[in-house]
Amino acid sequence: MKFFRIVRRQGLAIPVFTLVAASTICTALVAYRIIAGAQVRHAYLVWNLLLAWLPLWFAVLAAERFEIANGLRDRKFLALGTAWLLFFPNAPYIFTDLVHVLGRWRQSFWVELMLILLCAMTGFLAGFLSLQVMHGLATRLWGRAAGWLFVATVSALAGFGVYLGRFVRLNSWDVVTSPIELLYCLRAAAWDVLTQHHDLKFLILFSLFLLLGYVMLHALTLQRHERATAQG
Repeated sequence: MKFFRIVRRQGLAIPVFTLVAASTICTALVAYRIIAGAQVRHAYLVWNLLLAWLPLWFAVLAAERFEIANGLRDRKFLALGTAWLLFFPNAPYIFTDLVHVLGRWRQSFWVELMLILLCAMTGFLAGFLSLQVMHGLATRLWGRAAGWLFVATVSALAGFGVYLGRFVRLNSWDVVTSPIELLYCLRAAAWDVLTQHHDLKFLILFSLFLLLGYVMLHALTLQRHERATAQG
């Protein structure tokens, strides 16, 4: 497929294929859970995991377009970048699916908890990789300091996006399907965040969770890169 050929050219083959393997395992476990339990309650995890892959897909295509256009920000690059930003909150969103098991005890509690966490971790790492790609482009365009400001801004916007998805029940594609209704919902949601302490705390903490998670994982990958460079 064209996507995987681009991934190889960008040096992302190992992490992407690892994510493919992890996603396959997650899907198989969910399918087994559905078949064994004779119910489709966990099918939403597969859908949410698929949505978590979309930011990585858009980021890889945006990076490819950036190279083709020799660093110029043409319409196709801007469209891919915008699509990435809109769908990026779907990557960490799966963590909020813990609401389906927390606060109520049943015999399968730990099984369901581990299943959700496994899917959430996979989705989060797919989002991390997509943010790392876009962070690299932002650094090339505007410099190192602006690149990290970009990461912090995206983390805050993604935190708000997850808030909209979990509590307001909005979807990324509402921008296209119902833009007018979306504007009204955004205004109401922004007011709630500013006036309701619980909502504001969630937004701040989840944004911080994303930012610190990215910084720590980025530091680990950077350390590996520096070690490889020193050995070379």
